[in-house]
Amino acid sequence: MFMRWEEATRQKYDLMISKIPLFHREITKRVVPLKAEENAKARGAMVIEEPDVIQAFLTEVPKAFYSMMIRLMDDVGFQYHPFTEK
Repeated sequence: MFMRWEEATRQKYDLMISKIPLFHREITKRVVPLKAEENAKARGAMVIEEPDVIQAFLTEVPKAFYSMMIRLMDDVGFQYHPFTEK
């Protein structure tokens, strides 16, 4: 059974997915939601929230596509900065 998503997070995710090149879109649609759900469960949450999805993108998308992913996160309004600044 799939976990419920925070509505604003789902909208940003869907928009981001629509901007990913077709070649990569299907694999991203498979791996990111699974990892986001795993992240939410690890927090003890019942709902997938924006940080869960951001961390999923950052850990599951190959590093070769990092700059494109960051650009798309900017485009859709994901607040990824706390996760990328060390």
